[in-house]
Amino acid sequence: MHAIEKIFAKNSGRDVVTPGEIVTAKIDFAEINDLYLQTVYSFCEMGGKEVWDCERAAFVFDHYAPAPDIKSAANHGEMREFARKNHLKYHFDTNCGVCHQVMPEAGVIYSGMIVVATDSHTTTHGAFGAVGTGCGATDMATILMTGELWFCIPEIIEVRLEGQAPKGVFPKDVILYILGQLRADGAVYKAIDFTGSYVESLGVAGRMVICNMAVEMGAKTAYMQPNEEVLSYVSKRAVRPYEVQYTDPDFQYAETHVFDISRLEPQLACPHSVDNVISLHRAAAEKNIELNQGYIGSCTGGRVEDIEIAAGILRGKRIPPYKRLVVVPASSEVMMACMEKGYIQDLMASGATITTPGCGACLGAHEGIIAPGEVCISSTNRNFPGRMGAVTSDIYLASPAAVATSILNGRITDPRPYL
Repeated sequence: MHAIEKIFAKNSGRDVVTPGEIVTAKIDFAEINDLYLQTVYSFCEMGGKEVWDCERAAFVFDHYAPAPDIKSAANHGEMREFARKNHLKYHFDTNCGVCHQVMPEAGVIYSGMIVVATDSHTTTHGAFGAVGTGCGATDMATILMTGELWFCIPEIIEVRLEGQAPKGVFPKDVILYILGQLRADGAVYKAIDFTGSYVESLGVAGRMVICNMAVEMGAKTAYMQPNEEVLSYVSKRAVRPYEVQYTDPDFQYAETHVFDISRLEPQLACPHSVDNVISLHRAAAEKNIELNQGYIGSCTGGRVEDIEIAAGILRGKRIPPYKRLVVVPASSEVMMACMEKGYIQDLMASGATITTPGCGACLGAHEGIIAPGEVCISSTNRNFPGRMGAVTSDIYLASPAAVATSILNGRITDPRPYL
């Protein structure tokens, strides 16, 4: 069996599971973000009395943090009351950050677990050797009542990444390239196991970027076998014992796709689809795309490594007049680390706007949304029409390095000469 199948088998009390089989599995941790007050309503409508385990569920207020309007503030109030009533040990309020960042920081994400959250990008936690997946309000209410959820065991495809990334090529470029090749429907209700020498050498942040965007191919979950850096990170933080699962040597993948990372260039996802990907150098040379805003942040591009790269490019320089850069740290821990290292100060000196840790404008809610006709280059994970503001705006997706370089020049620019 694959490690993913072993996790499902362990949590469903079985020795073996196979693709296509329906199982009911115990959930190790459940998370509800502030888009999903309906979970509370569904819980009550279904006769729920109390959360099955007050140490295995949490709210994270990240999409509307701090509350940008009265409705959001009211939603937060109701969710806080539910958390208090149920004595939830973990509650991440508007001062914390993005769910996919704060949960690993708090140690509730670890290898060999199943985590379900009301967010499609919960595939991020495959970076830690966990099974992470999203669900809706009704399924989440069921989890809060019972601690269990049904799953259809997915087929597992291998995406093997070999080689060493050239200078200027980052994990964001790698996953954008894969999306461009496999397309947005390339892994619908399948699990993706990212393997190969490139993956083995990746640190925690890079792994989280790639697993995060697996869902943009339709993946139910993503996985990477933990390396020493991951296990060191988890061991220092994990709130309970964990067991790493390993794939059997004779396991047969449903599909295998192999990519040579050593030949890759920086990538750019063009409007209005994540899989509309071309070489960033080609876009810069042929299209002359003028920008209004750059955006660095979210669960894909707001970690210390991302902000460090941007600060290095912009240190001692100024963003041009009538251009703007919004930087959103993924968590308060990230923000504090960046302040201690001087990255936040460097970015502010360059003219960047620093906002509250959280999702911000990634979903078009607040803190940097874009106007009709504007063009934004972003380190986030989606560029659908209206995703970050006006439906008539254009969003390009790239690495934080490309975002910083491009806004410095006022147009999409290859970052490699600036690194």
